[in-house]
Amino acid sequence: MVITPTYDPSLVALSILVAGFASYTALDLGGRVALAQGPTLAQGPTHRIWLAAAALTMGGGIWSMHFVAMLAFELPMPVSYDVGLTVLSLVLAILGTSGSFYVISSPGAWRPRLVLSGVFMGLGILAMHYTGMAAMRGPVELSYDPLWFALSVIIAIGAATAALWLAFGTTDPGQKLAAAIIMGIAISGMHYTGMRAAICTAPATTEVTREDATLDRTPLAVGIAGFVLVDLAALLASVAKRKRAAEALRQTQADLAHIQRVTAMGEMAASITHEVMQPLGAGMNNAGAALRWLDRQPPNLDKAREALGRTVENGQRAAEIIGRIRALVKKEPPRKDALDVNEAVVEVIALTRGEVMKNNVSVQTQLAEGLPLIQGDRVQLQQVILNLIINAVQAMSGVSEGSRALLIGTGKDASGGVLVAVQDSGPGVKPESFEHLFDSFYTTKPGGMGMGLSICRSIVEAHEGRIWATRNAGPGITVQFTLPINDQATASARSAA
Repeated sequence: MVITPTYDPSLVALSILVAGFASYTALDLGGRVALAQGPTLAQGPTHRIWLAAAALTMGGGIWSMHFVAMLAFELPMPVSYDVGLTVLSLVLAILGTSGSFYVISSPGAWRPRLVLSGVFMGLGILAMHYTGMAAMRGPVELSYDPLWFALSVIIAIGAATAALWLAFGTTDPGQKLAAAIIMGIAISGMHYTGMRAAICTAPATTEVTREDATLDRTPLAVGIAGFVLVDLAALLASVAKRKRAAEALRQTQADLAHIQRVTAMGEMAASITHEVMQPLGAGMNNAGAALRWLDRQPPNLDKAREALGRTVENGQRAAEIIGRIRALVKKEPPRKDALDVNEAVVEVIALTRGEVMKNNVSVQTQLAEGLPLIQGDRVQLQQVILNLIINAVQAMSGVSEGSRALLIGTGKDASGGVLVAVQDSGPGVKPESFEHLFDSFYTTKPGGMGMGLSICRSIVEAHEGRIWATRNAGPGITVQFTLPINDQATASARSAA
C-alpha cells in the first residue's frame, strides 16, 4: 500500500531558514580558508582550523536542515531513526563539504577547482540525504522514482556549484548573500526533490516495533537545536572577527595614506621651500623698506605703514603655505565635513605651483561655479588631487617643454555628484595598463612603488565615490573621480545665501 505523507508548513519554512542561515555562515568561514592558504601548497594550522570550522558548519547545517524537514514529514504511523546511520549521514556531509572547501581554496586553475568543489558539495548533500533516509525505521518501505532521483542530483550539484562561484568569485557582500541563498536552495531544493522521489509503501497490516538503537523525534530535535546554536555561535564569532579585521584594514590604509602623503611632500621639498621663501623674502624686503621710511627726517609714516602692511600679507601667505603642508603631513583620524571641492582644488594647485613651474608645465583650470558641497575628509581628498597632479607633471617630464599642458576641472556628473578631472598631455599609458592602474604595487614609472593611485582609489571608494582613467583624443590621459554630494550642507548653504 502506497502511503501519501503530509508536511508541517511551519517546520518546512524553518528547514529552509536553517539551510540558508548555515550556508551564509559556512561560506563566510570558507572564504577565510582561501585567505589562510599560503602561496604554496603548504598549509599551516590557521588554514586547517578555518577548513574544519567551515566543514563542520556546512555539514552540520545540511544535517540539521534534513532532520528539521524530516520532523515536518508526517506519516500515519510512528517512525524513528537508526543511530549509526544518522551519525554516518552527519559524517558524510562534513567530509563532502570539507573536500569542497579544500578544493576551492587550493591554488590552480579556477574553473576545474570550481567544478570539482561543486561536485564534492553536491555529493555531500546527496550522501547525507539518502543516508539519512535509509536511517528511517518503522513499518514502511522506501523506494525511489529514478527521474526525480536524477533531478535531485542535478539540483544538488548544479546549485552548489553556482553558489560556490558567487561566494568565492567575488568579495562583494551582496553576492555572498546571494550565494548563501542559492546554497540554501541547493540543500532544501535537493531535499524536497529527493522526498518527491521517495515512494513510501507499507503492508496492509502493520505491527509497530521499536528497535533498541533508534532515535525518536525528541532527542533528534535536541540534536538539531545544538547544531543550530553552534552555527549561530560561529556566525557571531565570524562577524566579530570581520569587524576587527575591517578596523585593522582601515587603520592600515590610513597609515599607508599618511606615509604616501609624507613621501609626496618630500618629493616636492625643493619646490615647497621656494614657495615659502618667496613671501618670507618679500616680507624681509618690505620690513627693510619700512625701516628706511621711518629713518627719514621727517619719517614718512604713510609709506612705512604701506610697507608694513605688505610685510603682514607676505607673512600670512607664508603661514598659509606652511599650514597646508602641516595639514597634509599631520597624522589625524579621518573626519567627514561638508567642503567645497573648488576650494580644495585651488589650495592644492597653490601648493604645487613650484613643482609645476620647475617642470615648465602650463596649468589651466575649469572650475564649475555653484557646485554643491560634498561630505568628506579635506586632507584625504586633497591627497588624491595632489597625487593626480604630481603624477601628471612627472608623466609630462619626457615630452617637449612647449607641449606640457595640465588641465584641472570640476563639474557635475550624470548622477548629480561632483566630478574632478586631471588631464595631462603626457605620453599616456598602454591600453592593457588601464585596468591595472589602480591596483596595489602596479606602476608605469621606473622606480615607482605603485601605491599612489591605489591609495587614491581607497580614499575615493571610502567616500562612496568612483575613480577611473581614460585616454585623451590627443596625447595623454585623464584621471577622473566622482563624489556624492552632501544634500543637507548644500541646502543650509543655499538658505544662508
